[in-house]
Amino acid sequence: MSEVEQFLVLEQQLKPYKKILAQAADVIIDQHVSKYPIFVVHQQEVAIGIELIEASGKDMPWSVNASTLEEFVTKNIIFMDKSQDFISTYKNPEENLCLFVLSELGAQFIYLAR
Repeated sequence: MSEVEQFLVLEQQLKPYKKILAQAADVIIDQHVSKYPIFVVHQQEVAIGIELIEASGKDMPWSVNASTLEEFVTKNIIFMDKSQDFISTYKNPEENLCLFVLSELGAQFIYLAR
């Protein structure tokens, strides 16, 4: 399966999550927790963020944790000297959700339109 096909499958699988993720992003921004919410999408245990959604079988195969750029820097997932590079590529959170997807392909950032 190509990378584009994998993204399309992931996008379909995450459709039921969009409303919850959008609400969580708004809370993170509105309460001045961070200007840069990041959602960790995973199918195994991770030690980052706060659990928002627990995977529940075929209909919801992914767990999602809410995190922020600041936590990613603190945990050295994004190095401090690279944080400005990340900020310069970060898409408008009112229009997009920033996802850090952990899958059999490794770890990658993707943006999903709200």
